[in-house]
Amino acid sequence: MEAVITASFLNQKEKLPFVRLTIRKIDTLKVFLMILWETKSLDNKKYIMLSLKIDEVGKMLGGWSGQLLKQNSPK
Repeated sequence: MEAVITASFLNQKEKLPFVRLTIRKIDTLKVFLMILWETKSLDNKKYIMLSLKIDEVGKMLGGWSGQLLKQNSPK
C-alpha cells in the first residue's frame, strides 16, 4: 500500500519503480498465500476468495505499469 500511495503522488516518470515494487510484493503475497493453502493452514474457500482479490489487484497494477511504460517510452 505504501508504494502505491507514494506512486500516486509522483510525476509520471517517477511512478514506475514504485508500481513495479508493488507488483513484486503482490507476487510474494501470492506465494505466501499458496504456501498457507498447501500446508492446510488456509481452507479452500478462503484461499479462493483471497486469490481472486489479489489477482484483481495484480491485474490493475499490471495495467498501470503498462500505461506508464507507454507514456514514458520515447516516441
